[in-house]
Amino acid sequence: MTTKSAGNRGEAEVAGYLRRRGYALLANQWRCRFGEIDLIARDTEGLLCFVEVKLRSNLQVGLPREYVTVAKQARLRSAAALYMSVKDLDEPARFDVAEVYDENGALRVEYLENAFE
Repeated sequence: MTTKSAGNRGEAEVAGYLRRRGYALLANQWRCRFGEIDLIARDTEGLLCFVEVKLRSNLQVGLPREYVTVAKQARLRSAAALYMSVKDLDEPARFDVAEVYDENGALRVEYLENAFE
């Protein structure tokens, strides 16, 4: 499996996870000059959520959340601001990280709300 197809599988797993919890998905793989936002959703209370998905099968190199560096967070903030501008949104939002663990082909999601705080 390629890195891209594995990533897509992880994002699809997180999208299903969010839907089962009542989130409304607004966009996936939203691209702009600052990079890509994996998933954009609205939670059950109406809060806009920008979700970074990280898939890992080998934890010897660290937790998935550790790969969302300060520089990556800055790019995601810029991309989110552009998304909100393009969509004419002026509302609170948060940044979440969805860690997807590949455990012998079975995927498990650990969801971290407000992961940048």
